[in-house]
Amino acid sequence: MNEKKEPLTRRKFIKIAAASALGATLLPKFTLAGSSPFHSDSLQVWSCGGLAEAFMEANALFEQQTDIQINYTGAFAGALGKSLLGGATTEIFAGRVLKLAKSLREAGKMMYFRPLCFTEYVIVTPPDNPAGIRSLQDLAVPGVRVILPLGASPPGGDAVAGILKKARIDQAVRRNMIEKESCVIKMMPKIARGKGDASIVERRLTCMPKFAQKVQVIPINEAFFPPGPLTFTIGVMKYAADRNMADQYIDFICSAEGQSIFQKHGFIPAISAKGKTLIEKLGVKDD
Repeated sequence: MNEKKEPLTRRKFIKIAAASALGATLLPKFTLAGSSPFHSDSLQVWSCGGLAEAFMEANALFEQQTDIQINYTGAFAGALGKSLLGGATTEIFAGRVLKLAKSLREAGKMMYFRPLCFTEYVIVTPPDNPAGIRSLQDLAVPGVRVILPLGASPPGGDAVAGILKKARIDQAVRRNMIEKESCVIKMMPKIARGKGDASIVERRLTCMPKFAQKVQVIPINEAFFPPGPLTFTIGVMKYAADRNMADQYIDFICSAEGQSIFQKHGFIPAISAKGKTLIEKLGVKDD
């Protein structure tokens, strides 16, 4: 009997990619507070899955420069955050949504955090853009075939829904929706092959090697972006075995060299002019 293959979800894709690149698991083996699994020649780093590709490249460079081993985990930020607010421990945490970093600080779990980067949303179309999409409002034109990741885990689907609501085209675009996707990794090839005329994704998706240059990218006015999902922070947890080593890692990730890697992967670096504006606008500060 042939076994039925499970679909390749976004989370499985990230898990496979990271494991093959660094030999690291993306599903954390949670360590309860009170135990001490950390060592002076390595760092345990957790981040939300959306940052995985950038962190894998940055970690490899950091290891090369310092001989410090990075034990990396990238997974759903909500699950990691919930576990950290409970009994799980790590040394470095880079999470999405400013509120999570502040909650970890207030709970005494995180020593400090710094702005890491920001995400932004774009419209993607097939390379030849057959529907002639030029703006967000064009997705509401009758007959435009829209595929949207509204079933994606938070904040993915919620962010896209929020953009449509802010633009006041939510109902019109939903009438044009021919498919509701739960996985952006599965959705992108459909747009590239012309099975849909347009979608809304994070720019980082368009920078992945398997999707780069295979779709047309159209910017969205940032006034339509919901603020919550835009922010990524990075901080040192109280469980860090070597505070100086942890600080060194944070300094590298937030340096021009480290930030250039996140920019390459489609993020807005915190140290860029636009990043500094967003830091002030969104209040990304460790009070």
